[in-house]
Amino acid sequence: MDQWKLVRAMDFIDFNPRESITKGVVAKKVAMEHLLPFTRDVSSYEFSPFHGGSKFRNGDTLMARITPCLENGKTALVNILDQGEVGFGSTEFIVMRARPGISDKDFIYYLAQSPILRDKAIKSMVGSSGRQRVQLSVLNDTKFYAPPLEEQIEIAGILRALDDKIANNTAINHHLAA
Repeated sequence: MDQWKLVRAMDFIDFNPRESITKGVVAKKVAMEHLLPFTRDVSSYEFSPFHGGSKFRNGDTLMARITPCLENGKTALVNILDQGEVGFGSTEFIVMRARPGISDKDFIYYLAQSPILRDKAIKSMVGSSGRQRVQLSVLNDTKFYAPPLEEQIEIAGILRALDDKIANNTAINHHLAA
């Protein structure tokens, strides 16, 4: 742990990275209802003409920025796109992407689920009751200790294995109950 460094989130995570999709082009769309609470994978998607919204690639983390979706744990790691494909979704997503050589995509997902970012995001919400949104500037400036890239990969690998076991057991339980 002596190699962990104090970082600002904006130096560790690329928030809302620029991507482009031509207006009217049909692409994979992830609506807010396609993120299940505290579930790593995007549950489903639809094909829809692009007319706006957040844009992302595989490996990006989507985190709800609006109440009550964020409090309910709507955060997922995008894994539904083909190589080089760009998808889009709700304008109410914050897209988080790993920075090459600095951060790991899986580690970013688990960081987004942790109190380090999640609680800070929830506490930063402003707006009218029922329509509060995360202040991205607060997330950008959040400081935390980050492990070296190799250790991020190792930590995320352990957490991913546990998530995979949970998903497998849930599927077995659903099958047995049917």
